[in-house]
This record gives sequence, C-alpha cells and structure tokens, in this order.
Amino acid sequence: MKNEFGRLKRKMIVQIIFILVIAIVIGYLISIALLDGILQAPFADAFVAFCENVLQLDWYTAQKIYLIIFQQNKSLWLAVGFILLLLIIFYIALSRFTRYFNLISTSISMLSDESDKEIHLPAELDFLEKHLNNVKNKLEKRARDAQEAEQRKNDLVVYLAHDIKTPLTSIIGYLSLLDEAKDMPADQKDKYVTITLEKSYRLEQLINEFFEITRFNLQSIILEKELIPLNYMLLQVADEFYPLLVPKGQKAIVHIDGEINIYADGNKLARVFNNILKNAIAYSDPNSTIKISAKSENNQTFISFSNTGKTIPAEKLDMIFEKFYRLDSARSTQTGGAGLGLAISNEIVQAHGGTISATSSNDKTVFTVMIPTKS
Repeated sequence: MKNEFGRLKRKMIVQIIFILVIAIVIGYLISIALLDGILQAPFADAFVAFCENVLQLDWYTAQKIYLIIFQQNKSLWLAVGFILLLLIIFYIALSRFTRYFNLISTSISMLSDESDKEIHLPAELDFLEKHLNNVKNKLEKRARDAQEAEQRKNDLVVYLAHDIKTPLTSIIGYLSLLDEAKDMPADQKDKYVTITLEKSYRLEQLINEFFEITRFNLQSIILEKELIPLNYMLLQVADEFYPLLVPKGQKAIVHIDGEINIYADGNKLARVFNNILKNAIAYSDPNSTIKISAKSENNQTFISFSNTGKTIPAEKLDMIFEKFYRLDSARSTQTGGAGLGLAISNEIVQAHGGTISATSSNDKTVFTVMIPTKS
C-alpha cells in the first residue's frame, strides 16, 4: 500500500513545490515592485495622498509615516508576505486533499448504494479505483448469487410442496379404500398397504428435504476430529451404496496404494463422500464403474471419485457447489434432491481446511477432495 501511495505523494509534493515557487516569485516581484522597483514611486505617492486626503495629515508627516512603515520595515513586510503565502499554499494543498477525500467518500457511497456505475478516480488514485471496483464487483456477484440461491430455494419449495400433494393424496385414497372395504381380499389389501407404505416413505423424504433447506441456513459446522483410517472409511461408503448400484448394474471400486490415515471429523467427512457418491450414481451411465481412489502428497490427501456419464458443461461446473443448485433442472424432486448435498460437502471440506473441485470432459467426470493429512 505504501508503494501504491507513492504516485499520489510525489504529485502532491510537486504541486506544493510548484505553488511555493510561484508564490515566492510573485511575492518577490511584488516586493521589489512596490518597495524598491518601478511601482515604488506610484505606491508611495498613493499612500501619501491617502494620508493627506483621508487622514488629513500634511505632506511631511505622511512622507515620514511612509518611510517608517515601509522603507524601514522591509524585512517585516517580507516576513508577513511570506507567512501569508504559506497560508495560501497550505489552503490550496488542503483543498486538494479534501477533494481526494470527497472523491473517495463518493466512491464508497456508490458501493453502499449498489450503484451500477463504475468508480472513477484521478490517475494518481488508480490503485484505489481498482480496489474499489474489485470490491464493487465482488459485492454485486455476492448479491446476484444470494438472489439466485433464494430464487432456487423458492422454486424448490414450490416443487416440493406440489410433490407432497401426490403421495399424500395417494395415501389418503388407499387408506380410505381400506377403511371402506372391510371385506377386501387379503392379496388386494396387502397390495394397497404396500403402495401406501411406499408413498409414506416418499412423503417422509420430501418432508426431510424441507427440513434440510431450513437447517442449511441455521447450522454451524463444528468439527470433532480424530485419526481416521481412510481406506476402511471409503470401503464402507462403497458397500453402503450397494443397493443403489445394483438396479443400474453399476459398481463402485476402491483403489488405494498403502494405508492412509487422516485427522478429520469422520461423520462429517463420510457425509461428504456419501453426497459425492450418490451424485455419481445418479449421473453415471448404466453398467458403468465408479472409481474411488486416494493418495497422499506433501501432507495433503487427495480423494477422487471418477464416473462415466454425460459431460457436465463448464458453466455448470462453476455452480454445482452452490446451495440449492441442481445439475439437471429437468429432474423432478422424485429423482433429484434439494440441491444441497454438494454445497454442504463444500462447507464441510472448507471447515477442514481443504478444497473440493470437479472436472468433466469426454463423458468422464471426476470429483476431487483435498484434505490436509495433519491439522
């Protein structure tokens, strides 16, 4: 910051020196012109005439006063003039600084007022102009992101509310049939009970998504770290998703060279891996293999989830970790979640001091989680 202010300081110094030189030159010229130069006689005659006409003094007295006040006190008048010049210089310099402060204050007001106009400052404050415009752009992006997230949340709430009616209507309908037809055949009754139970599970899932949307904005991530055998955790995660893999003929294989232990919150990290693997299963091709691998380098552990499926466009890759964003907006809430899984995963990983990223090309998508091995 000191170097950035150097240009401003140099300009101010040059301006002050320039004004000082001009003031001294003007003062010197006035001094020699009025007291010792070509204007000395006209000035003396004017002063004497003033004393005679206004003060009613005789010529000799007026002449004597002129000599005492001006001719015998040249150094005093020069000192007074120099002090006045310094005051003028100080006022001009202060005015310049005040102008800078006014411009900066106006620019800050533009930030608070969320003005659409770009901030412009003098050339010597170009560094500050760049900083303020960067802040302005970041604030605008945050406002847009917040607005888009709020809109996505509102859309999801509407979708969920609409979808809740479907299983609820079915549940009420089948229960009404069971209540009205007391002598219903056993096999038909079992069929209706099974359907009602499935609809109840779906209704529970939708209600849980409602709670998840609310809880996301209220929760604070508190880590309870311990030493975790990563090999065992990833194998366990893959095994738990076996029932979701089988219907589509998919497989999840874990490949790790050697044993890796990390210091992390096991429960929350498992939630990260569950969210990523669930997402990979949903978007992978049928009969494909999801590869899970891990390696440690320079006190950092990298965990990768690789799957084959439709390539994710670059513009969507930048948004998949934002809350309430769903990769495929055409997917109904029957198949898609509330769009919070990857956003929550991102916050958990960041709380560990790590990062989460995704790449997608040539029908291959890779999610990579970096966690410090020791923290």
